[in-house]
Amino acid sequence: MKLKVLAFLSILTSAFLVAWGAEAAQFLISQGLALAILAWLQTLPEFAVEAVIAWDAGREPERAHLAIANLTGAIRLLLGLGWPMIYFVFAVSGRKSASERLPAIRLEREHAVEIVGLVPPLLYFGVILFKRSLSWVDAVVLLGLYLVYLVVLFRNAPHGVDHIADAPAVSRWAYRQSGWRRPVAVAALFGGGGLLLFVTAHPFLESMLAVAGLFGVSQFVLVQWVAPFLSEFPEKVSAFYWARRVTRAPMALMNMVSSNINQWTVLAAMIPLVYGYSSLRHHGVWSDFHFDGPQRLEILLTLLQSGLGMMVLANMELDWRDATVLFVLWLVQFLQPGLREVVAIAYGAWMVILAFEFVVGRKALLAPRYFWEVIHQKRDRPAPL
Repeated sequence: MKLKVLAFLSILTSAFLVAWGAEAAQFLISQGLALAILAWLQTLPEFAVEAVIAWDAGREPERAHLAIANLTGAIRLLLGLGWPMIYFVFAVSGRKSASERLPAIRLEREHAVEIVGLVPPLLYFGVILFKRSLSWVDAVVLLGLYLVYLVVLFRNAPHGVDHIADAPAVSRWAYRQSGWRRPVAVAALFGGGGLLLFVTAHPFLESMLAVAGLFGVSQFVLVQWVAPFLSEFPEKVSAFYWARRVTRAPMALMNMVSSNINQWTVLAAMIPLVYGYSSLRHHGVWSDFHFDGPQRLEILLTLLQSGLGMMVLANMELDWRDATVLFVLWLVQFLQPGLREVVAIAYGAWMVILAFEFVVGRKALLAPRYFWEVIHQKRDRPAPL
């Protein structure tokens, strides 16, 4: 019991360390690139779980459905629970008066890169869905899309030092170090949090899965919902921490979006590579990762949810209506798995409603325009303190 408590406290500590590192790093590099680094560190447990499942599937192909279950569950959980959680924490913490009980989270122009960055991997996954397989070629394409995304993020300018007062004390301390000590201090926050997360994530995950198993949770539910929830726990801690601070709610939301892009590209690319190598080691032949009808439905449902999420943010804000829709549709499929087809239709219908609102001008389609402006702006460094 003491070990479980210690692991839980270590996970919390690691989440805060990497979050503080990201807040300091946004004054040295673009906020989006800092959040991409943060997303990498936060999803280390998730990558470990997916790698183990894909390796086992390469040895026993009948277990392949679990790899898709973990991937789609992780994405749908982050978007269907994580995004609404950020909004409602922000709404409760940020209301200023009785007339503004449910304000919208308004994003900054630079955040258009993350929103538009969701589009290429979603479109390419449409091709993967059509051919019902993941190959090493798909892995290369997905990794290439992620590298292009990082290059675009690198073009963004760091935040100006006039915003440093809004950062936590630890982040301010790291940034205010002089000379070479500044990047070392920021790297130490990232590295310390990442190392602590790496050391404690496995025992934390294993102990919580064992507890879930004692309550009779099925293997599929464990892989699709319980394991992703636990492996994404550091992200949720950081997001909750930022969402409570009204000025940081957009950063919390972009943290989740960056993780979504990471999952659709790098995490998905890992599956055919690990699966193929495992098949080569155990059966002497490299095999592509194939999926059947039920797994195809899981991917389609996840694609529709992510497509809806991208359209929801296309006007550069998240309001109570869209946050509620995302949460309710996720909750329905979680409580009633047999209604997946109905939920998929509901996602598509809501996307049509949003498209109509963009066409008639009820919502402004701002993300593409801001994205174009951001990638053409001059990249300047903030003046040192």
